[in-house]
Amino acid sequence: MMSAETMEKTVTKTAPGPSALSAFGALRRVQRDPIGFLGEGWRKYGDLVRFKIGPVENYLVADPEAVQQVLQTNNRNYNKQTTDNRKLKLALGEGLVTSDGDFWRRQRRIAQPAFHRERLQKFAGTITASTDAMSRAWRTNAESGRPLDVAHEMMRLTLEIILQTMFSTDGSARAEELGGYVSTAIRYVNDRVTSLTSLFEFPERLPTARNREFRHAIAELDRFIFDVIKARRNGAAQPGDLLTMLMEARDLDTGETMTNQQLRDEAITIFSAGHETTANALAWTFYLLSTHPEVMSRVRTEVDRVLGERTPTVEDLAKLEYTGRVIKESMRLYPPVWIIPRNTLCADVLSGYDIPAGAQIYISPFLTHRHPRVWENPEGFDPDRFLPERIGALPRYAYLPFGGGPRMCIGNNFAMMEAQLILASVTQQFRLELVPGQRVELEPLVTLRPKHGIEMTVHSQRSAS
Repeated sequence: MMSAETMEKTVTKTAPGPSALSAFGALRRVQRDPIGFLGEGWRKYGDLVRFKIGPVENYLVADPEAVQQVLQTNNRNYNKQTTDNRKLKLALGEGLVTSDGDFWRRQRRIAQPAFHRERLQKFAGTITASTDAMSRAWRTNAESGRPLDVAHEMMRLTLEIILQTMFSTDGSARAEELGGYVSTAIRYVNDRVTSLTSLFEFPERLPTARNREFRHAIAELDRFIFDVIKARRNGAAQPGDLLTMLMEARDLDTGETMTNQQLRDEAITIFSAGHETTANALAWTFYLLSTHPEVMSRVRTEVDRVLGERTPTVEDLAKLEYTGRVIKESMRLYPPVWIIPRNTLCADVLSGYDIPAGAQIYISPFLTHRHPRVWENPEGFDPDRFLPERIGALPRYAYLPFGGGPRMCIGNNFAMMEAQLILASVTQQFRLELVPGQRVELEPLVTLRPKHGIEMTVHSQRSAS
């Protein structure tokens, strides 16, 4: 007869969740409202929810301590060999977002020096110059009263900035064209993940209209990137941009540099993710400021005090404390990366529940950032919750807009610098007001977009004063 201690060790504690879901039914719900689908399970079953969809074990992990276990303390047990990641590789190849294992560690080690805060600060002038160029066009809107789509404007602005900082290319000349190709690729990948084709793995090479459109978009992006790499290899000027930094970076152990294909994969990853995430963060920030005038007033007061009418510089960022907290709070409510998938290599225990090998793990910053046990008034917009004494009292992984652990986003310092400079520059010159009556909805693709854009009217601050 087994002892009580032995029996206790052999008992399996299965996480709660809905009864087995049909793959067809679940995917239909995920297509319609993925955040609602996951959020409903979280509110009903708790911080670790088991969704068995067909033969696949899926788990939503919402508790900050369990999130830390997946992303940091036991991160080697949770790799990126997920369905979502395999589809994302169709666009990004083996870049830092999608690669795994020893290859990822090597790439991260080579690329890391290019993203040190001090090296990125030299791009601040490019960010403010591009924002000033956008502002000149906005003044026409301010005079005419015509609304503009702030989500589209931020997407175009950040794309122009990444074209200049990554490739030293005139961003305004090709932003619309290349941005369209990026959007096509992102929507295609998202549809491949959430549609019924993900069950049957219909090959991407089938000559359907969507497949042809996707292949054309990737071919055009590849042509642009490889042409720049080829020109640099053939002796063209090395302008000291991000691509130059990646081309010059070497593995300290072997002395190896990146191949052209590796450079392409890293470049398209930074190019795509680097503008998409910041653009969405800024769009949601302007939306929140327009619906919280008291917060907007505090930002304007701080910007006036620190800058007056001069252009912000990187040295001003430490003094623009409230402006920085506004961006952080916006990313709490609307994290650009709203879902983080992982695959379980070996069985583990999370939040007291057994997790089998091969399970798909989903961490949702969107939900963890709204955890009522962690965040006071979780649905409220309160930038002061990021005062050092308040945020320091929370669990480390209660807030993860850039992920966490060894795979924290390599571009987080650039993104924060860019967002803070743009927000300060725009606030210095304009007041943005949400057009009444429009529906502002979430569109959780690879990143969290506003589904129908965000229409706003632009009012010049300087002319009003």
